[in-house]
Amino acid sequence: MAAPGIDTCHVSCCVNRTPNVVSWGRGGLIAFGTCNSIALYNPQEIRVVEVLNKHTGRVNAVQWVHKQDCSPETQLVSGGSDNHVIVWEKQDGKLTACAVCSGHSGPVCAVDAMSLSSSQLLVASASSDSTVKLWTCSYDTAECLETVSFGSGFMMDVSLALLPGSRVPVLACGGDDSRVHLYVQLNGQFQRLLTLTGHEDWVRCVEWATKDGELWLASCSQDCLIRVWRLFAKTATEPNQQTEAVIKMKENVFQVSGDEFAVTLETVLAGHENWVYGVHWQPPCVKGDLVEQPLKLLSASMDKTMILWGPEEDSGMWVELVRVGEVGGNTLGFYGCQMSPDGFKILAHAFHGVPHLWHCDSNQGEWRPSVVISGHFGAVQDLSWDPEGEFMITVGSDQTTRLFTPWTRKGCSEITWHEISRPQIHGYDMQCLTMVGRFQLVSGADEKVLRVFKAPRNFVENFANISCTSVEKLLGCNEIADLPEGASTPALGLSNKAVFQGMNPLNSLATGEFALSDLASPSSQQDSEDFNSLSDQYKESYFQPLKLVEPPTEDDLLYGHGFEMFCLASNSARTVVASACKASKPEHAAILLWSTTSWKQLQSLPCHSLTVTQMAFSPNGHLLLAVSRDRTWSLWRQGNPDSDTAFLYANTSKDTAVHTRIIWSCDWSSDSKYFVIIWGHRVSGVSVGECEGESVTPCSSVLDVGDSATAVSICPYLCSDQSFLLAVGLENGKIVLYKWRPLEDLSSGSDWSKCGETDACQSHTLTVKRLRWRPRLGRAGHGGNEERAWVQLASAGADHVVKIFNIKISAL
Repeated sequence: MAAPGIDTCHVSCCVNRTPNVVSWGRGGLIAFGTCNSIALYNPQEIRVVEVLNKHTGRVNAVQWVHKQDCSPETQLVSGGSDNHVIVWEKQDGKLTACAVCSGHSGPVCAVDAMSLSSSQLLVASASSDSTVKLWTCSYDTAECLETVSFGSGFMMDVSLALLPGSRVPVLACGGDDSRVHLYVQLNGQFQRLLTLTGHEDWVRCVEWATKDGELWLASCSQDCLIRVWRLFAKTATEPNQQTEAVIKMKENVFQVSGDEFAVTLETVLAGHENWVYGVHWQPPCVKGDLVEQPLKLLSASMDKTMILWGPEEDSGMWVELVRVGEVGGNTLGFYGCQMSPDGFKILAHAFHGVPHLWHCDSNQGEWRPSVVISGHFGAVQDLSWDPEGEFMITVGSDQTTRLFTPWTRKGCSEITWHEISRPQIHGYDMQCLTMVGRFQLVSGADEKVLRVFKAPRNFVENFANISCTSVEKLLGCNEIADLPEGASTPALGLSNKAVFQGMNPLNSLATGEFALSDLASPSSQQDSEDFNSLSDQYKESYFQPLKLVEPPTEDDLLYGHGFEMFCLASNSARTVVASACKASKPEHAAILLWSTTSWKQLQSLPCHSLTVTQMAFSPNGHLLLAVSRDRTWSLWRQGNPDSDTAFLYANTSKDTAVHTRIIWSCDWSSDSKYFVIIWGHRVSGVSVGECEGESVTPCSSVLDVGDSATAVSICPYLCSDQSFLLAVGLENGKIVLYKWRPLEDLSSGSDWSKCGETDACQSHTLTVKRLRWRPRLGRAGHGGNEERAWVQLASAGADHVVKIFNIKISAL
């Protein structure tokens, strides 16, 4: 369990790039796989309420176990690239792993489950090992009932149901042979009775629905078509005479325990222009004492659209009822779709992992996009708070830079965090960033350059609207008085150009702003008034200010390093930026210092022989600390108060190094007296670098955290007992909190005390890459004197997740 003072405030994550990884439960929660975890997302509160950690590989399939009486589900089934199927059951209000099904030799790509009794569950799983396995699960035990082999073929999806009027399970499998295979359990074994043909490419999804005692099966394929099949029980006698000729579809008849059943093709739905990856029936609902199944089918396609299908009341012909999605762009389409239990919300997830949610406006009957969570779909490499602690910026291996801020909805006291801007979408994996002011950042990627981005005025205004901050207060700062209005991308251009008030965007100066702005063409009335005839030829480059009151629904180049960027840091005065790149030789491992006024290189600092993994300026701005893969650290001191140059003040070598493995992280105490782990002057009350002739020595005992420490951060505020609070991120994903107090005698190790750690649900599932404390007391977006008891810690992990923790410092 987590420490009493640790509370998860925000989880930023995305949906995995697999078709069967999202399931919408009747309790209102959406379960989806995110890296190796399962997130439970509440679309009403717009936040992740719980994270389930058990899989050791990517989660590929998630499915709630629906109940026949339409009550909220208490069980969940998941499958992953660790070759396991896990059954989760709600106990004491939380889902816990109650059974693990082990037996597949390849990643599990699809799962489904149904209740056979109050204590027994039937689970079907499809894997890339060319098999479908049937499992029975009772309480905490799982047993493989049967394995169906498909030779060299693969089944993409499975779906379970009960034959009409019986308790006999029927299994539908769709695979790469363009067919739908139907299996029925006879004498305890599943036997293939029918193969439904018609699709001309891989069958990507199959799903059963029950309507008026009949089964309806929807299947979709890479042939861009959807087929709807009907399975029903044949009557005992057929009339011998017919008064008129009737055209009927061909029936595929089979017998089970003396009863005769037939399957016929009901309709073929053609409306998508690309592969159809997902189909989903509207969930049944309770009306009076009866459970009714609406005949509405939702489909999602790689053409970036979702279509809601249904039969006309008069003719019964299936038609397109609603179509939503994206128009244009260069992104791939949707992997799967889900519908809310009441049928008024529909959701799809796309290649970049962001869920797309639409809701039906009950007043106008129109479908509108809704605010959802978002996150990185690659490892999160670095994060940074703005100097005032009002927003946070992250960078990741998904080649994006993202900005998150708290948002208070009208009529709601709950504060939720949202991504409100994507300052940078790059062609290289992002590695590092640092803030050089409230609205200016420097970022580095797997390239040899740094890029400087400055926010335009339009972003500042929208940020004020969303975060409920005074626009006048923000716009009155000297730092942003000369901000451009916005940014635009010229025709055939790759970089944004600043747009100043009254300026033609095609003639503006090149810079590196990020913006919340709409780059679409403005209305025809503005075309002739605002721009000359030359720019009229390139309407796509116009800047159109965008006013936001809620989170949106979805360069200066510094050359110097010879290899890909790895880490960045800036001093407290925001006048100097330090950068380092990947290096395997001493000549490439030098740290470069840059001026933030001229953006020219000030100095090269050679010392290390391998990559500098992290750097940190002391809070007083006088010293720069660097740690490296060569297992040493170096400390650089400012030459004089009026100079931005530095000289080597202290360092360890291979002979004097105390670390025996790579040093991944470093940080300073708020008084600049100590840096982790834990060094300083033994003279009490003296900041590092201010005691001439006094060496920098270890000031703490060696702390064993139990696993490889990959991130460390010292809280800028002291605990109630005047001890320092440190957060340590581990390779296994756990975050541990320690208190440290300077002592004269270090032999006992009593200077360290463990005061908390994240539990299994709060921890990351992969390596913690970065930890950062909020630079201000309190929780962002909150107010009041009681906020002085809280601090916030942000963490970034290789599991694609960014988390913010509320920590009650007085309770530690």
